[in-house]
Amino acid sequence: MENLFNIKELFYIIIFCYILGSIPFGFLLTKFFLSKDIRKIGSGNIGATNVLRTGNKIIGFVTLLLDIIKAIIPVMIIKIYFEDYLYISALSVFLGHVFPVWLKFKGGKGVATYVGILFCLNIYLGFLFGIIWFIILIIFKYSSLSSLVASLSIPFISYHIFENENYFFFGIIFVLIFYNHRDNIKRLKNREENKTKIY
Repeated sequence: MENLFNIKELFYIIIFCYILGSIPFGFLLTKFFLSKDIRKIGSGNIGATNVLRTGNKIIGFVTLLLDIIKAIIPVMIIKIYFEDYLYISALSVFLGHVFPVWLKFKGGKGVATYVGILFCLNIYLGFLFGIIWFIILIIFKYSSLSSLVASLSIPFISYHIFENENYFFFGIIFVLIFYNHRDNIKRLKNREENKTKIY
């Protein structure tokens, strides 16, 4: 009976985190304030980087902030009340953003949501991700490259600096982010990737 209860508890936590993670803020904000379908602009992605391509930087930065917050809220709740399910909740939020049921499972690439997750799991990793991302962007001007390098750095930093066993989880997230950026990687290789302006 106890096992059945735990399975139900786990199920509810996964659904709760997935639903919050799947809120498509980039799609909703551009639709409401700009009367545009973000899926028909630029790369067609609903994330903050593509929202910036609408020309409205405020909407882009608000999308970034909300995609971070929508990860922080559920993961922090689980961390406080159901810590045993912390990493499955974090993964559920991430998958919700990448595969939202509301948009036929075609969502963002998960980077902003991952930042929110990192701040919940280890605030230092969250800041380090942001610093690495920003440095790479300043040097090379590619948001996709910044995301890939920062995401790849986290498992190594977690293992070598913090001696944290959770590097395996961060490795899984990197693989997912790498997969989500496969088209960007091809464009980077062919020198066809669009540069990102954040100011």
